[in-house]
Amino acid sequence: MLGSTWNFIKRHKRKFIFAGVFVGGVYLLGKYAQRKLQEMQEREASEYIAQARRQFHFESNQRTCNMTVLSMLPTLREAIIHHLNSESLTALLKTKPANKLEIWEDLKIISFTRSIVAVYSTCMLVVLLRVQLNIIGGYLYLDNSVTKNGTTPLAPPDVQQQYLSSIQHLLGEGLIELITVVKKAVQEVLGPVPLKQSLSLQELEQQLNQIRQLVEEGCASKHKSLSWYMMPDEENTLASQACGLTENDVTTIKLLNETRDMLESPDFTTVLRTCLSRGFIRFLDNMSEFFRPPQGDSNPSSTPNRLSHVSLPLAKIIPIINGQIHSICSEIPSHFVQDLLLIDQVKEFAANVYETFSTPQELQK
Repeated sequence: MLGSTWNFIKRHKRKFIFAGVFVGGVYLLGKYAQRKLQEMQEREASEYIAQARRQFHFESNQRTCNMTVLSMLPTLREAIIHHLNSESLTALLKTKPANKLEIWEDLKIISFTRSIVAVYSTCMLVVLLRVQLNIIGGYLYLDNSVTKNGTTPLAPPDVQQQYLSSIQHLLGEGLIELITVVKKAVQEVLGPVPLKQSLSLQELEQQLNQIRQLVEEGCASKHKSLSWYMMPDEENTLASQACGLTENDVTTIKLLNETRDMLESPDFTTVLRTCLSRGFIRFLDNMSEFFRPPQGDSNPSSTPNRLSHVSLPLAKIIPIINGQIHSICSEIPSHFVQDLLLIDQVKEFAANVYETFSTPQELQK
């Protein structure tokens, strides 16, 4: 019997060898597939955790942006009031001076100028901080997640402080220049308007649009964008120091140049214009509270254009305009600031900036 079995095996030797190879191959292939599947699952899990960590860091960074904006608004407000001090003129009017009309004319220009400057500068502060803190946030994410092998940090603390201090341009020279440009536009548009002339809310909006047109077209005619008020010219930065630059200085210059590129991009211009449009709409909404028809007015409250029938003398509008800065530049979250912080385009732009600067450079190539 053993002989017949052995003869059977010899006769079918090739089949047995093939079957053995096939079974062994299937076993090895199964092991290989199992290992690859495990590697893929581990890689997907790692990528998911990294993405979740990145998303958490981004959302935390946006909350920091919002808190930073609110914390800086009092400083911005005080800077505007310092340069456009209408309170001294108001106090002077109470003394019933001989040149009362002249003081009222000055108050008209200063009141409108400081509220319009408040809208512009608050919008600029919101979008500029979004750019700066998301650039820094992206680099910090890389420092914490990628460069843990002893390499030089992309954004060390000294660089962060030096870089973020550039916001002082908007609160200093940039703000002074913005005040000069806006004040000139206000004088051109509202200077000829008599104090006794009545304006409806729609007419007031038309005046504001004319002022905006002069301010923004003036920038374009000088081949400058509104970003100039947010960051100094390149030659005025640390790069002007031909020698004596430290490694941190060089890194800061790189961050400033990257920021300038962002501010000069079409996407940023679109986002800033969206913020300005929303800001001036909210500004007019605040003003509309003072253009309500008196109780018992024959115009029904359901009429869409009922506010267009209500007019106030310019002399009565001036104190209302004058006080708007406290609502616009309020550190307590107001409708004005919340509207700006919740604009979808601002959020999307912030996400794109963070995505760009939190992605390792080798992955961007």
